Amino acid sequence: MVSPLISPKPLKLPGAHVVVTGGSSGIGKCIAIECYKQGAFITLIARDEVSIFVFLLVVLCISVDVSKDYEQVENVLKQAQEKLGPVDLLVNCAGTSVTGKFEDIEVNAFERLMAVNYLGSVYPSRAVISTMKERRMGRIVFVSSQAGQLGLFGYTAYSPTKFALRGLAEALQMEVKPYNIYVTVAYPPDTDTPGFAEESKTKVNHSSATL
Repeated sequence: MVSPLISPKPLKLPGAHVVVTGGSSGIGKCIAIECYKQGAFITLIARDEVSIFVFLLVVLCISVDVSKDYEQVENVLKQAQEKLGPVDLLVNCAGTSVTGKFEDIEVNAFERLMAVNYLGSVYPSRAVISTMKERRMGRIVFVSSQAGQLGLFGYTAYSPTKFALRGLAEALQMEVKPYNIYVTVAYPPDTDTPGFAEESKTKVNHSSATL
């Protein structure tokens, strides 16, 4: 039997606990600000401690690398939920990019990008999913990229990590839909952020490349 696709009701943000990873700048920071304006309680998780504390609108700020140690990620999210209540919406926005021709990219860059862009979303999601299932409610957002829909020249290290998020999201949605948990994947284009500015410094010019 095939059940009809049913869109979830919009999450009411006033009073909701929203966790944003990678939220000290760029897209994550903008999402956190917008959710705050709509009345949500915010937990902002990022590696950049200086930027976190400059961003004064956030209710709770935590400095941790979400890609390195699952137990640490789990512990900080437990602390956040003790202070602000269970997580209603998790936005996985932590990410980084390295561009260049495949043979020119350092081998350890492939490992680093997979850790940050993929495991950096797996760990926070894994840490909140049990509570969401117990409550039978929750939203998880994975911020991918247009490079996660189509492989791009010079993005052999980056694109696969963003493709992986789609596979994770689709498989996870099948598991959690019976619990009224919904998973969303966002595919933003090039966006004027500090991360994009840094990425542009090493971007390969396809038109001038010799194939």
